[in-house]
Amino acid sequence: MKKISILIFQFACMYITFAQTKVDIPSYNPHDFFTESFAPPPGNLFRSAKGNPGPSYWQNSASYIIHAILNENDTSVVGDVIISYKNNSPDKLPYLWLQLDQNIFKPDSRAVATTEYPGDYSSVVDKKNGGYEIKDVTIKYGQKNYSVQPIITDTRMQIRLNDPLHSKGDSVSIKINFKFNIPEDGAGRFGRLRTKNGIIYQIAQWYPRMCVYDDVKGWNTLPYLGTGEFYCDYGNYDYYITAPAEMIVYGSGDLQNPKEVLSSEIIKRLEKASGSDKTVTIIGADEIGKTSTRANLKGQLTWHFKMNNARDVAFAASKGMIWDAARIKLPSGRKALAMSCYPIESAGDTAWSRSTEYLKASIEFYSKNFYEFPWNNAISCAGITGGMEYPGIIFNSYSAVKADFWFLLSHEIGHNWYPMIVGSNERRYMWQDEGLNTYINYLATDVFNNGEYKNAPAILNTNYFASMDYEDFMNHKDPLMTPSDAMVQKEHYQYYGKTAYGLLMLRNTIVGKERFDYAFRKYTEDWAFKHPTPYDFFNSINNGTGEDLSWFWKEWFFTTWKLDQAIASVNYADNNPAKGVVIVIENKGKMILPVILKIVETGGKETTIQLPVEIWQRNTQWAYKFPSTKKIEKVILDPDKVLPDMDRKNNEWQSN
Repeated sequence: MKKISILIFQFACMYITFAQTKVDIPSYNPHDFFTESFAPPPGNLFRSAKGNPGPSYWQNSASYIIHAILNENDTSVVGDVIISYKNNSPDKLPYLWLQLDQNIFKPDSRAVATTEYPGDYSSVVDKKNGGYEIKDVTIKYGQKNYSVQPIITDTRMQIRLNDPLHSKGDSVSIKINFKFNIPEDGAGRFGRLRTKNGIIYQIAQWYPRMCVYDDVKGWNTLPYLGTGEFYCDYGNYDYYITAPAEMIVYGSGDLQNPKEVLSSEIIKRLEKASGSDKTVTIIGADEIGKTSTRANLKGQLTWHFKMNNARDVAFAASKGMIWDAARIKLPSGRKALAMSCYPIESAGDTAWSRSTEYLKASIEFYSKNFYEFPWNNAISCAGITGGMEYPGIIFNSYSAVKADFWFLLSHEIGHNWYPMIVGSNERRYMWQDEGLNTYINYLATDVFNNGEYKNAPAILNTNYFASMDYEDFMNHKDPLMTPSDAMVQKEHYQYYGKTAYGLLMLRNTIVGKERFDYAFRKYTEDWAFKHPTPYDFFNSINNGTGEDLSWFWKEWFFTTWKLDQAIASVNYADNNPAKGVVIVIENKGKMILPVILKIVETGGKETTIQLPVEIWQRNTQWAYKFPSTKKIEKVILDPDKVLPDMDRKNNEWQSN
């Protein structure tokens, strides 16, 4: 008892001392919890150290059969989905996780709770009757059929199996009946637009779908909060959309029953378009709603689509859109079809009448330079959605015009490469799809129609390229490895612009076009229809270019460090211009990059040299001796302003 009393007394003294001492508690920093540090994992059997899939790489697959009805009376989609899920992993799976994206619109969703006030960036607040109605979840496993009561948590649903799904090829079938009301604005990704000739429905995130189980995180179950996009397995889709007969349905993939839903004249025009490099009108402005365009205009029609080796599907439907199309020429000689559908209000030579031209040109460029477009059809659909991508179909703003429209469309269809072909985890690593895609959009813009929009202010001043101004680097606070939903909302453009800026620097300045283009294409080919992590991308580029760019990946993607190179001094060797000049460069910021020097000698001779980043391995200053024979008039750092130097006042030296 005495010992206990002594301990109590000692503890009381410690507490009093602690209370009397001012404690300096470190302030909370979200990056401590939500942003990864630079820690490259070693290569393994699943993911090679050289950045490609390893010899034992695996991924699961999910295929879907979907029947859905689009009801105009109550503005809903009701249907059922049968999911065939195959477990190729080395693990037994006693339970499965699915995504229920529509639940973002429930009043008590995490998305609503985490929406900053004031503001509603993702348009999820104040939705009524939102979210899924899930009924009758049944399992077929081997010869067993049974019902399960799913565990629904926000935008995720867990299904606990009676028997675990075995490893290396075991499969299970899941059937789910579902219903949801279509919001007018579906978090900027789908919705309804009222037009002169009726409502345009753009429908996405419309069926329960599998979460990804991978070798990196196991089940990927981050909730859908609106900003972070999607991570999906690949599989085959066989889906049926029943809609009022007056509507035309435009869907991902190939229409299986054209004779049941379209008139013979429309089918004939589509065949003509499949052989034409010029845009062919399928339904003109004066034909909207006419009996000559449909197989039937009474009751309902069911449109049947198929799409193989895809990670998602979406569709659009309307009674009143212009429809046009043209052939896509692919490198292998295979032909595909580019199509556009848009309301009369969007027509015009500076607007949607060029949509199919833009779509065709973009797909041909990306197919030639990165990976051939793998599907047979691509659709650009005008509507309420500002810009959103799905395999084989993109939703774009009905009001887009001129250069803005070119870049919007080129960007959204570019997503069919990143992440629809190269299936990265968008919810965790937004830059890995948005940034890579913005990079290839920049390259496509350079060459489209002989550079029609190359220097258009409307493009260069957008948020996509705001980061390509060095001054922007003085302001951003979140590194690119910040997860999509954790980055400050106003800085999301960093995922686009800063990533593209960095890749362009690698290509044009640090590595060189020939080596970088080869490595970038090799990454795309190696990870087509697979799931690369950021480190797979980094390792792939390192190995393909023959450069250890770890210093660049660390500073550019994991930090907000700034670049400030400066000319510290310029002096002649032995005070004699004929013996050369010694230029001392200083790295005053924390970021490192190669040094580009332009040296102007008396008489006008100009020489530009580039010093590699390795000069910064030992010191913050570097002395470079230039073999001049005359006096130096001027020395300029980064003369073409291709580096993000935050203080250019110290980038130039002039003789007195």
